[in-house]
Amino acid sequence: MTEAPTTAADEPVPPLDKRTASPPAYFSCRDMHAYYGESYIVQGVGFDVREGQILALLGRNGAGKTSTLRTIARLDSPELRRGEIWLDHQSLHDKRAFQAARLGVALVPEDRRIIQGLTVEENLQLAQIAEPKGWSFERIFDLFPRLGERRSQEGVTLSGGEQQMLAIARALARDVKLLLLDEPYEGLAPVIVQEIERTLHEVRELGITTIIVEQNAIAALNLADRALILDMGEVVFQSSAKEVLDNKEIREEYLAV
Repeated sequence: MTEAPTTAADEPVPPLDKRTASPPAYFSCRDMHAYYGESYIVQGVGFDVREGQILALLGRNGAGKTSTLRTIARLDSPELRRGEIWLDHQSLHDKRAFQAARLGVALVPEDRRIIQGLTVEENLQLAQIAEPKGWSFERIFDLFPRLGERRSQEGVTLSGGEQQMLAIARALARDVKLLLLDEPYEGLAPVIVQEIERTLHEVRELGITTIIVEQNAIAALNLADRALILDMGEVVFQSSAKEVLDNKEIREEYLAV
């Protein structure tokens, strides 16, 4: 018989609470506990995000930010052993990654995963094959004019900023409800960061809910509506983004900014 998962205090983790109704928020996490093997990574994380809001998920390296995104996206690792995840009144905690994707979850990973040998348009077509109700090319290229100009160019030959735009566009091509962004500004020039920020503002106006993990905490906070700070896999602070920007003590203690 498989042993019950344990907490850091070696206490048995009770089974998932089978609720009959979802939480009122558009997106909700409830008491998530996730593991890489025996390593206890996500430790009771819970938060809500309203429809169309941007949440900045912040913390130092190793705080559990990417692991939290991967848990929400229902990837095989880390393994969710306790907790509930809801999106638009649909449960995600009992789903696999492909099922979560069909319900509108899209993760844009740090390495972007642009497929070698395929053009910009072909990278987008792959997403639309998986989700035929996704956006039209015209709608995507209206939001990302640079990609429209390079639609026949091989995706991996684009600049870093253009590849990031393509990765986000590929997520939107699947008619996404929850956009998860892992370090979207990494390695990009400030002018490109500003262009991606402009795009994400437009995404918010379209009512798409976004969670952004970003080491450039100030940039993420200036973009976001709300902020959540993790430390060692636990939530240590959550508030409006403006409150974190105005709270020097919190920024210095947990973000080193």
